[in-house]
Amino acid sequence: MHRNPIIIALDFVNKAETARFLKEMGNEKLYVKTGMELFYKEGPAVIEWLKDEGHQVFLDLKLHDIPNTVNRAMKALASLQPDMINVHAAGGRSMMEAAMEGLIAGTPAGQNRPYLIGVTQLTSTSQEVMNEELLIEGSMYKAVHHYAENVKQSGLDGIVCSVWESKQIKKAFGPDFMTITPGIRLAGDAALDQSRVATPEMARSENSTYFVAGRSITQKEHPLNAYKKMQMDWEGVKI
Repeated sequence: MHRNPIIIALDFVNKAETARFLKEMGNEKLYVKTGMELFYKEGPAVIEWLKDEGHQVFLDLKLHDIPNTVNRAMKALASLQPDMINVHAAGGRSMMEAAMEGLIAGTPAGQNRPYLIGVTQLTSTSQEVMNEELLIEGSMYKAVHHYAENVKQSGLDGIVCSVWESKQIKKAFGPDFMTITPGIRLAGDAALDQSRVATPEMARSENSTYFVAGRSITQKEHPLNAYKKMQMDWEGVKI
């Protein structure tokens, strides 16, 4: 049996929808990702509620602003005691260092500091979009590696990247450098608005630390079954 690496994206419009989904998941204690949609609708109370229910929380707000603003925002968010939080690596080293300082300062005494992760390139971004719209030259891996280097030097815990960069990033920056890989689908599920998707088996083979799955679980008729199928796929269990 291997560690459960699944983070479920709670891409719901409000707490009521989220509560209905969690009820369908039975008594499972989950690692969940709360993004802008739910957080902006319900506010900090939704994080406190999820923590009170016994779930781990990845607060996915992708902070990207001047260093002082990010520092103050991170200090405030740390008081909610998420397990993981992130910034955009494109904000640069000074911003990421300020984020870490704020996170440390805001973490309640006696509590573990949340993991701080840098977002590299969104999994909805294709090579073509990166080169032609964003005017970032070179390969996707080159861009992700460059961001990861800045993240590492800024003292953060790891990055968000696609499965397809994970193994090389671990090789370059060490096995303890975390790779959080979104865009995970069960085999046969549609890619939808993601460009660089993968299955749980691929995430494991490419050394993802955690992977994020949303609609392949949350939009299924039986989400708990889909969740358990992802666990089995990660563990290599055939049924």
